[in-house]
Amino acid sequence: MDRLDADKIVEGCEAKLKNIYKKLDDIALYNTEKVLDAFASANVSLTCMAGSSGYGYEDTAKPKLCQIYKSIFHTEEAIVAANISCGTHALALPLFGILRPGDVALSITGRPYDTLETIIFGHEGKDIGSLKDLGIRFECLEMKGDKIDTLGAIRLAKKLHPRMIYIQRSRGYSDREALHCQDIKVAIEKIKQSGIDAIFMVDNCYGEFTEKLEPTDVGADIMAGSLMKNIGGGITPTGGYVVGKKELVDLAAGRMTAPELGIEVGSYIASYYPFFEGIFLAPHMVAGALKGSILLGRVLNYTHVESTPKAGIMPADIVRSIKFGDEKKLVDFCQLVQRLSPIDAGATVMPWEMPGYADKVVSGGGTFIQGSTMELSCDGPVRPPYICYIQGGLTYEHVKILCIKYLLEQ
Repeated sequence: MDRLDADKIVEGCEAKLKNIYKKLDDIALYNTEKVLDAFASANVSLTCMAGSSGYGYEDTAKPKLCQIYKSIFHTEEAIVAANISCGTHALALPLFGILRPGDVALSITGRPYDTLETIIFGHEGKDIGSLKDLGIRFECLEMKGDKIDTLGAIRLAKKLHPRMIYIQRSRGYSDREALHCQDIKVAIEKIKQSGIDAIFMVDNCYGEFTEKLEPTDVGADIMAGSLMKNIGGGITPTGGYVVGKKELVDLAAGRMTAPELGIEVGSYIASYYPFFEGIFLAPHMVAGALKGSILLGRVLNYTHVESTPKAGIMPADIVRSIKFGDEKKLVDFCQLVQRLSPIDAGATVMPWEMPGYADKVVSGGGTFIQGSTMELSCDGPVRPPYICYIQGGLTYEHVKILCIKYLLEQ
């Protein structure tokens, strides 16, 4: 295929997406106003953004960031901290902070993302301080296709009496659709109506600002995510957040540092400027990434490659899964993404044993923030059916160029 034909195909796909693009623009406008209102209520000034050192007692940025996040997510309390190293770390804080030996947690969205496997289930015969090692039972109920098995969850919860019910919004390394907030709302309401008294925790990674509502608006008691994904706007260099009911967030904070110290201690000597600017830009950046994802889905359909979200479905996260069914095609696509990256475009990516993953993983994407998934990047476990998970895109144009270059290689 030549460049002229590839351009025409991509432009034809774009023409069919005007209505869904308009809906995404409306969501971005709504969420940008929500963020602006949060900044105003926190009375943010440039002097708030200075770094701190030592114990961080005079850190003025963290309280402002926490106030902004509380406002955006409509919660009682928030942790926003640079010393939360990643999304997995952010999710571990409420798990270890809230659950106690003898407690049961029930995931109603199947087994959690790969990086949580050892945190929850540990290594066979080796004590690493996992939930299992601490005597905490974690059970998983598979979904029915793309839907939560609410009736199955109720039956199992009545049997297990879980202290926590865990919901993963994004698909992880599965091929299901991500969950919309309405799906989460229905599940939580029905489980509560059945008499189940449990704490509802949501993994919100990849889901922030994809809709007008967030899981804490529809019944989630506590929620966590990474600043290197949606909510960091692609420029926040590190960190994570936990939001929810005050008593629960306080327990998570005790695990971030130590009980009673919570978020009162901890410094970050660099400027917090990108933490504030990142969340301000995030609604716009997420909308652009979603538009790019939808366009890529159309182009893949043209080449008869199956991907999720399916055509016509409004995305609930910024991730698209592409089922290649072949190891070489998976690796070739990741290498294409790498070649089209602004950083390390000359690197040739190959499958490797990435820490925290059960299988070898191949990943592509040279990002300004190392490992940022708000920037255009992809990865996939090297195992059948050889699915690639692509996410992000700081600019819509970057994803569009990927679509064109992909067609040129067909």
